[in-house]
Amino acid sequence: MLALPALKRNRLAYALFLAGIGSLPLHAQPQPPPTADVPAQAETATSPALAKEEAPLAVITVVGDWLGTADKDDVRNHPGARDVLRREDFERVGAVTVRDVLNRIPGVNAPENNGTGSHEMAMNFGIRGLNPRLASRSTLLLDGIPLPFAPYGQPQMSFGGLTLGNIEALDVVRGGGAVRYGPQNVGGIVNFVTRAIPESFAVQGAVQWEHSPRAEQEGQRAHANLLLGGTLDNGFGAALLYSGMRGGDYRDHSDTRIDDLILKGRMDFNAHHSLNALLQYYEGRADMPGGLDQAQYAANPIQSVREKDSFWGRRKVIGLNYLYQRDDRELALNAFYTRTLRSGYLDQGSFLSLSPRNYWVRGLEGRFAQGFVSGQVRHELGIGYRHVNEASSEQRYREPINANVFPHRGSRKDRDTRGQTRAHAFYVDDRIEIADWTLTPGIRYEIIDQEQLNVLTKTPYTGKYHALLPALNVRYRLSDAWSLYANTEGSFGSVQYSQMPNRVAVDAIKPEKARTWELGSRYDNGPLQAEANLFLIHFDNQYDSSQTNDSVIARGKTRHQGLETALVYRLGALNPALEGVDLRFNYVYSDASIRQSGPNYGNQVPFSSRHKGLFGIGYSRAGLRLDLESLYQSGQYADNENTEAENAAGNMGRIPGYAVWNARVAYDFGPNMNDLKIGFGIRNLFDRDYFTRSFDDNNRGKYLGTPRTYYLQASFGF
Repeated sequence: MLALPALKRNRLAYALFLAGIGSLPLHAQPQPPPTADVPAQAETATSPALAKEEAPLAVITVVGDWLGTADKDDVRNHPGARDVLRREDFERVGAVTVRDVLNRIPGVNAPENNGTGSHEMAMNFGIRGLNPRLASRSTLLLDGIPLPFAPYGQPQMSFGGLTLGNIEALDVVRGGGAVRYGPQNVGGIVNFVTRAIPESFAVQGAVQWEHSPRAEQEGQRAHANLLLGGTLDNGFGAALLYSGMRGGDYRDHSDTRIDDLILKGRMDFNAHHSLNALLQYYEGRADMPGGLDQAQYAANPIQSVREKDSFWGRRKVIGLNYLYQRDDRELALNAFYTRTLRSGYLDQGSFLSLSPRNYWVRGLEGRFAQGFVSGQVRHELGIGYRHVNEASSEQRYREPINANVFPHRGSRKDRDTRGQTRAHAFYVDDRIEIADWTLTPGIRYEIIDQEQLNVLTKTPYTGKYHALLPALNVRYRLSDAWSLYANTEGSFGSVQYSQMPNRVAVDAIKPEKARTWELGSRYDNGPLQAEANLFLIHFDNQYDSSQTNDSVIARGKTRHQGLETALVYRLGALNPALEGVDLRFNYVYSDASIRQSGPNYGNQVPFSSRHKGLFGIGYSRAGLRLDLESLYQSGQYADNENTEAENAAGNMGRIPGYAVWNARVAYDFGPNMNDLKIGFGIRNLFDRDYFTRSFDDNNRGKYLGTPRTYYLQASFGF
């Protein structure tokens, strides 16, 4: 382990040391991972996490934040299924949307954006067979700040509020983190880590242009991002991040404009105290092409018949983080504030609606970790508390379709509600190290007080909930490269604002509760990285909201079980002639079935595939990079009844499985040319037709998947 005085003489090494021993989400400054050219021995020799494991028993170094900086050692030491994809991974597959990245992670299903989320500001994904509609069953974070505009009362991600161009790493924790993060974590924890403040002054930029030849009107889209910033000798650092999007995709009526601006600041007062800040302003507007019925799709799957549908929104974020660190102690204090507007026009059949919705979220969070030795056992005791206060104002105005007038605030109002949620979460856990074992028992306690007022009818709705969520994580180190893990944890999702009137009316909708189990193994010796795990989720009561008639679909008990596998292998370790060749593979079997007694017992949960996988091969040599990959998923159903035949509206019927191939070639000109990189790629190389559906949505129907699309990339840095 590097001596601390030596680190202090080397400013960069000292900064890396501080980042490695556990930083808070707002402090997350991920460092570039080692390149394939660095031997595995050199990679682990200075690894803070491994150094901690190999330290004498008397030395205590706390982990603190379980998410850390999302680097290789954070993943290697995590007692559950976890994957991190970094910026270079985004680049090498031409990813410009969150969906492009998430579909490459085992167990994640991210379909084409559809329904009221059929635009690039929305997020649609589900983990381990959970319904992907607006990603409402995962805890989503941006540098540790809750990403949903109302994480308790309205977690649906119809408005995501981030762009991939400002993201350094996408960290998906599918198990082993529920005690620390919530409220809704049956679908895992997804933390978007923003780009780091450079150690020295830097300017970095990138552009990507896309074209879909099958498009009739839109078909061209441009993405750009820029980073400007650095760190002074006195420990103050700042960075300005920008990412934007312009243009339409392969569907008619899909024009999009997004601007995402982030200002980050950091002040390291000394070796133990630091202050971090994040400010974000995000604004976007997009046309929504909408679903097609069976006849419309057969005639022209590219067309849009919903020329009045559009969506727009704004999001403002303020985040502050104070961090105190010593080897055996860590104290972190976080404060955050978000304000979100999401609105849009939507064709409801007989009328056109305007739905402005405003949300405010204020939060305070504190976490303390203390390490100590008891005999031959090392402990890290962690305690934490979080308070979140949400407020919402949701309205809807309408005009008859035949009036040919867009609704406005003077139009007839048929919805006006005010909501508020006050939530408290407490947790305590103990990370216990005994020889090669690490056991972490813990418990989380959620207290939620909700209320909503229907201003039009003067009808109040209230709900008070609490849940005790115990968890246990276990990890056993077979060697420095190989470990086994197991965990069990609980999840709790409160009743949402849109469900509250139904809860009162029928006294049937209750908070969603689930328990998950995992058993797996992870191996990483540098050239070979492999993981396999078994998972099981028992859902007590699962609901989906139907927007077609403002009702709730009660699915009841469900069971999600399956196998996840992943492998990355650099073939140069096998034979020098194969130096620069790497293979990537993952496969998931997921059986998500309805276990509620009744006519649908045993049916497949809607929008869940039993089989999903990826195979890729890459080659790197002297700046040249070649990639070829294939993604596959099996068929799905759109409803609880598992209807096979397609109906005329196109929202019901089996969704066939499909496989697509993607290819890319790129060249890195190196530091002598300001790190200029040029890349060219093709998505859906063989132009395979596939589709998804929107079932219980106002703009329901069939949605064509991405056809053959060409893209051109360029990036630089100095």
